[in-house]
Amino acid sequence: MDRARAFFRLVAACLASVALAAAAQAPASLEGPALLDALKRGGYVIYFRHTSTDFSQNDAGMTSYEDCGRQRNLTDAGRREARDIGAAIARLRIPLGDVLASPFCRTMETARLIFGRATPATAVRGGPIGADADRYLDLKALFARGPPAGTNIAIASHGNPFYAVAGPPYLAEGEAAIVAPGGANGFTIVARVRKDEWASLAPR
Repeated sequence: MDRARAFFRLVAACLASVALAAAAQAPASLEGPALLDALKRGGYVIYFRHTSTDFSQNDAGMTSYEDCGRQRNLTDAGRREARDIGAAIARLRIPLGDVLASPFCRTMETARLIFGRATPATAVRGGPIGADADRYLDLKALFARGPPAGTNIAIASHGNPFYAVAGPPYLAEGEAAIVAPGGANGFTIVARVRKDEWASLAPR
């Protein structure tokens, strides 16, 4: 009995140690100039949900990712939002490496209007529904790995993949989540930036 108790105490101590280590590795929440300083040092994934779309449209009849006429697309307001976000990020001089986008027209257009470029990547959208493997495994791995110090990865994708990987609440259209490697899930959401909040990161 004493050996059993000792064994369970050892297991509990090990689990507590693992939990403490994970907590220690989890980055703290950031906002304002502190968030900007962190982004300038790099090492983060900046995940955008596409900007405003026309909900009278849907993707049900699309024949390919290039078939924009049968997809839900950005509105003119959504295009203005993306351009404004891009201008604000350019003024903040945040270093960026890869710009990945879900292959849908609304996400590719969002990325191009914000960053001037986009590489289509099904990994940031998620695999097919009903696939045997975890359809968001690649996105989780990207969040957990992050980019090298000195640069950031930008993603333009959808609300559902982020919700599935990171949990609630849903990102609003045009909202971004700042993701850092480390933490109990392999990554931590250190900030959320709404579409009109980028200018507030600059020091006053």
